[in-house]
Formats: sequence, C-alpha cells, structure tokens
Amino acid sequence: MLRFEGVGSTHTCNGVTRRDFLQVGTLAAAGLTLPGLLQAKEQGHLVDDERSGIMIFNLGAPSQLDTFDPKPNAPAEIRGPFKAISTASPEIQLSEILPQHARIADKFSLVRSCYHTSAAVHDAGWQMLQTGRKFVGGVETPHVGSVVDYLRGRRTDLPAHVVLPELMGRGGGNLPNGQAGGFLGKSHDPFVLSADPSKPDFQVPDLLPPAEIGTARLNRRQKMRDIVDSTLDHFEQSADAKLLDSNFQAAYRLMTSPQAKEAFDLSKEKPKVRDRYGRNRFGQCCLLARRLIEAGVRFVTINTFLTVFDEITWDIHGSKPFTSIEGMKNIVAPMYDQAYSALIEDLDQRGMLDKTMVACVAEFGRTPKVNPAGGRDHWPQCFTCYFAGGGVQGGRVVGQSDPIGGVPADRPADPPEIVGTIFRGMGFDLETELPGPAGRPFPIVDFGRHEIKELF
Repeated sequence: MLRFEGVGSTHTCNGVTRRDFLQVGTLAAAGLTLPGLLQAKEQGHLVDDERSGIMIFNLGAPSQLDTFDPKPNAPAEIRGPFKAISTASPEIQLSEILPQHARIADKFSLVRSCYHTSAAVHDAGWQMLQTGRKFVGGVETPHVGSVVDYLRGRRTDLPAHVVLPELMGRGGGNLPNGQAGGFLGKSHDPFVLSADPSKPDFQVPDLLPPAEIGTARLNRRQKMRDIVDSTLDHFEQSADAKLLDSNFQAAYRLMTSPQAKEAFDLSKEKPKVRDRYGRNRFGQCCLLARRLIEAGVRFVTINTFLTVFDEITWDIHGSKPFTSIEGMKNIVAPMYDQAYSALIEDLDQRGMLDKTMVACVAEFGRTPKVNPAGGRDHWPQCFTCYFAGGGVQGGRVVGQSDPIGGVPADRPADPPEIVGTIFRGMGFDLETELPGPAGRPFPIVDFGRHEIKELF
C-alpha cells in the first residue's frame, strides 16, 4: 500500500525550492514570509536537509537488566542469569548476550533512565515512543517519520519515510499506536515494505505493476491519464480527488523509477556484506535501511518483530505463547546484536553515521524481579533507549536507574525528550510547528520540552 505525497526538489534560479514556497503557506500564520523563511534557513533554525534518521523499534520491550543496564551486584532474582561485561567504552557495561554491542560501545550512548506514564500495554507504549505523546482527546499524533515527510518531503523518487518490514500488528490493547500520518493526513502515512527481504524470492509489492498490467501498458495508461486530465477543466477538486491523484502519481513514479528498483535490490550487495548483517528478516531490514538512506530516503523505521504474539520476541514473560529468557539469549539477542553492530559499522565506514541519527527505542522495560515462570513482565517505570550518529557523542551513559533497575535514580527522560532527541539528531528546530487539529499550531514536541542535551 502506497500512501504518501510526493514533493519535488525543483529550484528557482536563486536556489529557492518548491518546498520553500509550500512552507510559506504553512508558516504564514506565524507571520513568517518567504524572506523570513530564507533568513531562518541561513540562521540555522530549520532542518539540515542532509540529515536522515533510522528508528529501530524493539517490539516487545527488552529487559533493561538483561541487556543494557545490568545490575551485577543485585540479588539473583533481580540481576537474572547473565553476567555483565566490559565494553569499548569505560563508562558502559552490558550484558554478556550483547558481545557485538560491547565491541562498538564507543559509537553509541545509552539513556538508562527512560520512563513513561501511559498504561503498561504494548499499544500505549508504541504510541508514546513513536510520537512523543499519549493518545488523548481523540488526537492522533503523527509518527516521527510522518513529521519528517510533511516538513521536508522526499529527496528523490523514493518515499520520504519507509517502514520495514511491516507495520506492527496487534498489541493487545486495540488502541491507536502512532504508526501513521495522524492529523497530518493519509498522504503522510509511511511507505510500508510489506515483504521479508531475507526471502530468496524477495520483491517489493509496490514496485510491481498489477499482474494484469505490464510495464508497457502501465506507461500507456499514464499517457492516457495525462491527456484526459489536461482536457477536463472541470475535474473534481475535492481533497479526496487530489489525494487520489497525488497517490496515483507517486505510485507511478515509484514503479517506473530505476533508482527505486536499485535501492531495494539487495542482490547488489556482496554476499559477505549480507552475511555480516545476518540472513534473517531483521538483519536484511537493517541492510536495506542503509541502502535506502544512501539512496535518499529521509527516515526508515525498522520493526524488529511484527507483533508480540506467536513470535520469538523481546516479550519475555517466560511462558508460552511468550518468549523465555533462554529464547531471548539464544535467538533474539544474537540476531539483534549482529545486525545492529553491522549497521553502525557500515554507516561509520561509509561516512554516513554523522548525518544519520540511529535511535533504538522500545515501548517500555521489564519488571526488576524475575517472575515465577522465569521471565519478566511489562514495566514502563524504567527502561533504556540508546542513540548513535546524528551528532550524538558515543560511549556515554546518560541517567541512571536505581539499584534494581526499577525507576530512574537521576536524569529521568520521557517520550517527548526521546522523540526530541531524534528530531535534534536530524537537525530540526524543536519549536517547529505543525498545522494541528482545528488548524491550531502543534509543536513537533510539547511546548517547553527539549532533546536529551547530554548526548550531544
């Protein structure tokens, strides 16, 4: 399904983009004219257009005590079965189940004092960490990537925001979960891959014409449509009609773009590179994310899993149908450890890391005490998120949890600050406003909130 609005990058002779003119209409309410917009750009208050972002959403929620915030001196029922190990950063200890993270710990920084005050259900956490806000008053806040799409549009034939491999499925709460364009409209929903790039027969459904229409016929249909549209001056001008037209053009542009086909073609990568990332769904999604960012996509969301049900995930309640701690150790952690380390090293070696914010987030943490089934349950009171690239200084720990990993002991960080950090890493001014419900100004993060400044 393809649901986005394409924005070209046509320039006038003085360097002003079509996007600049479109922005003026949005900003006029705040009294910012075209000269003011250009001045703001010169003063660095608007987006650094060279920056991109990757959000890795650790669906199911890793146990902070068994991964990024070990407590080696805590009682056994708190610290769990894994040892703490040293890393490339003298400030950071990690769980022994993340040895590749340990090797590159100088390239990312941890925030061990994250929390949120929403319900301890997956959907609520997905909403909070992808938008920075609760779902209240019927307002559906757009995903971070949808905000990027709205404010900057796409650079190339490729969409501005891509979700890999699929949207999140059920979370058990049946609540809005922050995966779409929200009040910005469906034209700013992400492009969703809807395929597994690790499969031998991997193809991107939306790059393929309908089965009954070959490429030649598709081109003829486009030409016929252009003729019809040019002769119908009274063509319906409703919002729905315009959206349908923009989506048709976007779909056609994507399907016929050699650049798009090249970016999604993992066969272009050397086998050893694909092996380095891991020949599994998450590993190949990380590799594909690097290729898409390199090709001009502004923001990629990678969901580590598709749902918390009927999969081996971070959701380690300990008993079926959920994952055991052993399943996390033997299946989840090795796959994740390999792919993440490959992504960060690859971006770094290609000179892309400084301009690419990589944020690893989750809906909450896990209970400090191991439950009777040998697992841990939902715990939004304290968890770890971590960041690399986009100007983040690596090898740091910001904030601390208490001795049992139950609550922040200092420097608490909530979802507005976490999302604000992603925007900051992409060069956004956090006072940027969106046209919210009823036309009222709606800041990209809550008024008065800021990024986690200690990371930069």
